[in-house]
Amino acid sequence: MTDAPKSVIRVAILADDLIWSTRLAGYVRAAGAEPLSAREVASFSVALDGATLAIVDLTARAYDGVDEVERAAASGARVLAVGQHDDAQLRKRAMAAGAERVFAYRKLFEDGPRTIEAWLAAPVKSA
Repeated sequence: MTDAPKSVIRVAILADDLIWSTRLAGYVRAAGAEPLSAREVASFSVALDGATLAIVDLTARAYDGVDEVERAAASGARVLAVGQHDDAQLRKRAMAAGAERVFAYRKLFEDGPRTIEAWLAAPVKSA
């Protein structure tokens, strides 16, 4: 008897900063999921097509992070956003746009793998 292959969780990541893009992909990989990294909107659209989860860096220069949170949520993905801890307005806008959580950069820098793993394992909240 053979075990059925375990389905891989795919996470679309949008971060235009190379360091954060790489860091977030590493956290997702460490949590046992497959990162689909994008640094601009067109690539993120492709990544969203194959993902059930998404992470969006809110403080990008190449795109509007809140708009991309909204687009990812509209695609049916569970969305996590990352941004500055002291930008309460941006964090509120991201939550209103469909982010499940908004983590501060510092939180992910200090405890990224465990934080991402817990988010991946969290049950989906019903509407």
